[in-house]
Amino acid sequence: MKMSFRWYGDGNDQVSLNDIRQIPGVETVVWSLHHKAAGEEWTQAEIDAQVAQITTIAPEDAARGVTKTLDAEVVESVNVHESIKLGRDVLGLSRDEAIHHYITAIERLGRAGVKVVCYNFMPVLDWLRTDMFHPLPDGSTALYFEKAVVDALDPERLIADVQANTNGLTLPGWEPQRLASFRELSVAYAGVSHEDMYRNYRYFLDAVIPTCEEYDVALGVHPDDPAFDLFGWPRVVSRKQDLARVLSLNDSRHHGLTLCVGSFSSNPESDAVDAVRSFMDRIHFSHVRNIKHFPNGDFSEVAHRACEGSVDTVGVMKAYAEADFAGYIRPDHGRHLWDENTTKRAGVRPGYGLYDRALGIQYLLGVWDACQRTP
Repeated sequence: MKMSFRWYGDGNDQVSLNDIRQIPGVETVVWSLHHKAAGEEWTQAEIDAQVAQITTIAPEDAARGVTKTLDAEVVESVNVHESIKLGRDVLGLSRDEAIHHYITAIERLGRAGVKVVCYNFMPVLDWLRTDMFHPLPDGSTALYFEKAVVDALDPERLIADVQANTNGLTLPGWEPQRLASFRELSVAYAGVSHEDMYRNYRYFLDAVIPTCEEYDVALGVHPDDPAFDLFGWPRVVSRKQDLARVLSLNDSRHHGLTLCVGSFSSNPESDAVDAVRSFMDRIHFSHVRNIKHFPNGDFSEVAHRACEGSVDTVGVMKAYAEADFAGYIRPDHGRHLWDENTTKRAGVRPGYGLYDRALGIQYLLGVWDACQRTP
């Protein structure tokens, strides 16, 4: 197993590469070209420059004795253009044009040494919460989903509320280009069924997987977040049976999962430990985090420790350890702690502070180590 940490790049993240290096156990930086819109071409020069920055120790750091290096083997995400999901021209791009750009990105990432690309197949919005800094009983804050708010508000109003609470930082899945086209997309998805989505998904996989195999880049699809339909848009990677069906669309080992146990567990009927054990041989990357469910349908992000929420994070890590999982794991959606709620709050990307994700890594590695050493 390789522990990793998501990073949004210089000028786009309050966490630095030096911060990440100092977290014990972290080997891999999970990155992306976050300025690229879905369907836009990724150039080799841009990719190589980002990889070089992540993997090279700056001279001033080397001069003060830094020797720990990081790799750049995981990209999250190369976003899938809506024309691919819809199977027709939308937002000025055809499905086949968007797929061509995706294949080119895979080729170039493979040349740069990338091993896994995380992506999702959610219509319109990649994820949804109603409060970016919800207060928790211990004084920390976290992402929160309030069911009554989602049920009562129209999507455009909800999007405006979320954008007003992002501290001016672009959130993945909430890019300005995508949201500017929200009305067009909402109309385009009218009448689109789950079966339509699966059919278009198969077309995408059949087109890109041969390139993934040639360049040895594994695709890992992220579960829907939350793991149920929203606003009448069909989501097809939500429940265990959905994951099984998605994997059946293409038998290649290069087609697999980014099993985010928090997103998967946002549906309270789902069992994350069972999913890990069931799909182990097709999991390339995993986000391990915790959420707490409430009887009214709300849920909150909480600390990674299992007893803090509704996800058995100990059972998840035990399952990975017992299988000697060789893929990548990262913590996810940490709470905002200490000065991230006071003096540094204005610069914190919601869900992606430094402290709680670093604490989460130590908890997850502790479980892993204990399980690996148990006879």
